[in-house]
Amino acid sequence: MDVVEAAREFARLIGAGLVGGIGAIGPGIGIGLIGKGALEAIGRNPEARGPIMTNMILSIAFAEAVAIYALIVAILLIFVA
Repeated sequence: MDVVEAAREFARLIGAGLVGGIGAIGPGIGIGLIGKGALEAIGRNPEARGPIMTNMILSIAFAEAVAIYALIVAILLIFVA
């Protein structure tokens, strides 16, 4: 393996790590904010717990999908590129 191939492999692995890491930061922050908002809303109006929890779980699922897409891109960078 020459220097150019080693540098290319290093850049590919660093890119995959950055994609996975940065792709997990956004959904992590988003899920925290969703949970905070839902708990504050339930604290203000406990009778609306059911619809609030339903919307919270749906929103968390959408946010988590972004992290899963980032993971898939990172895996593709490692094994395909």
